[in-house]
Amino acid sequence: MARHDRLQVLRAILDGGVVASFQHDEAETAEGIARALAAGGVRVIELLNRGEQDLEVFRALAAALERDAPDVVLGVGSIVDAPTAALFLAHGAEFVVAPGLNPAIVRQCNRRKVACLPGCATVSEISKAEELGCEIVKLFPSSAMNGLEFVRSLLGPMPWSRVMPTGNGVAFAEASIREWLAAGACALGLGAALVDPKLVAAGDFTALTRRAEQLRGWIAAARRPGARAAGETAR
Repeated sequence: MARHDRLQVLRAILDGGVVASFQHDEAETAEGIARALAAGGVRVIELLNRGEQDLEVFRALAAALERDAPDVVLGVGSIVDAPTAALFLAHGAEFVVAPGLNPAIVRQCNRRKVACLPGCATVSEISKAEELGCEIVKLFPSSAMNGLEFVRSLLGPMPWSRVMPTGNGVAFAEASIREWLAAGACALGLGAALVDPKLVAAGDFTALTRRAEQLRGWIAAARRPGARAAGETAR
């Protein structure tokens, strides 16, 4: 059962402004990554379901975080069908992220009052996701479109929409963070851009913590009143 309810999870995403995602076949390493991110102030973590060991890794990580870092929100990503969502929900997933909009996954999450963030790439998909009860949608793949302009244009007629860009379109760079938040993104999803595979391979969790701290600082600065997007000049 999820340790945090849906409202707490959504609030954590919106307040923190970032969901950090990664995949690893070894539970011990996954725990080290999660602890490093949490130490840097990133407390919403998405474990990607892309390998045969991921459910077992998730179970171990959920138990470790419940014991050692109970304020961390742990979800699962890359979910493509409702049965798989149900497996992770049964082991404590606190939110579910999907690459596309699958109503069966959304309904499965709604039955358990767990937040679902489906991947959407069109206004129609976002509207449908909101109709199904999704509070936040994942803009994916943001790198395959002019995501910044898409978010700005979407929020004109649909200012209530909450969009979280993810993928290669979101870079680990202050300018990128400022641009997306200035465009109206409610939060950002970062995977390898934040959880650098080279640092993970080297076991340099201290460096991961520093990257998390740096990212949180960029988000805080971008959200300050009067902050401008990169390249924007005062009028």
